[in-house]
Amino acid sequence: MIELRNNPAAPGASELVQLLRDGQPRTRSELADLVGVARSTITLRLEALMDLGLVAPLEDAVSAGGRPSSRFALQTGARVVLGVDVGASHLRVGLTDLVGNALADASRDLPVSDGPVAVLDTVVELGTALLASTGRSAAELLAVGVGLPGPVEHRSGRPINPPIMPGWHGFDVPGYLQESFPVPVLVDNDVNVMSMGEREAAWPDVENLVFVKVATGIGAGIISNGSLLRGADGVAGDIGHIRVPSGEDLLCRCGNRGCLEALAAGPAVAARLRSLKLAAQDGRDVVALVHSGNHEAVQAVRQAGREVGEVLATCLSMLNPEVVVFGGSMALAGEHFIAGVREVVYSRTMPLATQHLRIVQSASGLDAGMLGASQLAIQHALSAESVERMLAGRVGV
Repeated sequence: MIELRNNPAAPGASELVQLLRDGQPRTRSELADLVGVARSTITLRLEALMDLGLVAPLEDAVSAGGRPSSRFALQTGARVVLGVDVGASHLRVGLTDLVGNALADASRDLPVSDGPVAVLDTVVELGTALLASTGRSAAELLAVGVGLPGPVEHRSGRPINPPIMPGWHGFDVPGYLQESFPVPVLVDNDVNVMSMGEREAAWPDVENLVFVKVATGIGAGIISNGSLLRGADGVAGDIGHIRVPSGEDLLCRCGNRGCLEALAAGPAVAARLRSLKLAAQDGRDVVALVHSGNHEAVQAVRQAGREVGEVLATCLSMLNPEVVVFGGSMALAGEHFIAGVREVVYSRTMPLATQHLRIVQSASGLDAGMLGASQLAIQHALSAESVERMLAGRVGV
């Protein structure tokens, strides 16, 4: 048995993974030309990657005379990742391949306020069941991505003073999950991962995008010049706690008054409708009333859109995105909500900032968080550093 770390070709093999992530199969000669090394070196590196199950040959190349050359491609289905979307009142777990194609998923109504142990034990339960249901072994799992509905210290993956997550402050989420899934666990704010998932699914060529989640809370994920903008302490995009003049003295669950979330999130709109004697306990009830054609609900949702638009207009002048995408349960009210946003944004923002701006509903719907968490895991698992670590620790024949 020889360790691949002693193979001088193995350390450079991660570069081939990065080239093949674009989905285009290539021959040894094409890879050698792109990398600038000998074809024999490429062969050694490909063998190392095939031993990991990351690359496989495709015997369909067209011959220019003589034996056709094999083309090699990323073996996207050989390994898998788990994407976990933890919401205020729900949990969604999905198993995907290495390009984000969903293989299986499961969900459960579960308040995040039940605490980290109850929620993460359920993640382990659902994740283990998904692996078993698809015939996958734990050895095929490369990474786990998790989105949490509160501020997260990105370096450690620990929640930091999350307003709606009692008992979660400073909890070692990666460490707890790694007791059951001994792979890298990446944790971020849920709206950040939603922005990544939405961009990957619907806007891959857009460099500047803002994803706004309006559900039990309100937050934004910001893609700036192609990269996720987290800020110095991971709270960039926390627009739900910006004060809105029309919010007056409404008490927000963060302890301040007049926050956008206290005025326009799902529970706030539901409370407004209850004052009109309508049966609405949360955002899902609000959306159901809108879909039934209830006039008061339509007006309340449109007004919530206007209030979000007030805050967003200021943000757009600073960030100048190409696309603003709305997700979360309240966004399922569709054009009624977005019409309210557009009404204010286009009247309050300079024409230069809005002349090419698109304000749209999420293409991923309620799957955005789960798919984004999968992308978080995939990006880490296939990064050059991670591939090099796999190669260094792998033993080949």
